[in-house]
Amino acid sequence: MAGLRGLFSGVGKTKGFAVFGKVVVPLDRALLRLSGGRFGVGNAVGLRTLLLTTTGRSSGQPRQVPLLYVEHGGGYVVIGSNWGGEKHPAWSANLLAKPEAEASVGGRAVPVRGRLLAGAERERVWQQVAEYWPAYDAYADRASHRTIRVFLLEPR
Repeated sequence: MAGLRGLFSGVGKTKGFAVFGKVVVPLDRALLRLSGGRFGVGNAVGLRTLLLTTTGRSSGQPRQVPLLYVEHGGGYVVIGSNWGGEKHPAWSANLLAKPEAEASVGGRAVPVRGRLLAGAERERVWQQVAEYWPAYDAYADRASHRTIRVFLLEPR
């Protein structure tokens, strides 16, 4: 892992980074919105970031969240780590309730369908994603009371 991504990978495992990350999310979301998904905070340190738009399961309103992603099988893998918090992130529950969503990736709006991965497929994909961003393993340790959700966003 080279450059700034490698440096941030180590720092990303800490609880302090999780606090920092939660504060940065609104800025990241704003940058991704303004740039049409071309640029976010993560891009500055070599991380691939997309802007996922789900439909709120209770409100029915669009909800946007910036997420790291790894390309896989023609789609995008995203992780519901919630920084290792005790609860699943709201966007993941929204995606379970209504799998149709939109991912803004590199300036393109891509209609996607979220599929929750399980079993051996989840484990294989988890290894791929944790290799890209090792902090996910630390988040999984902190969230030991729940299984972190792994989704494949498949273009539709």
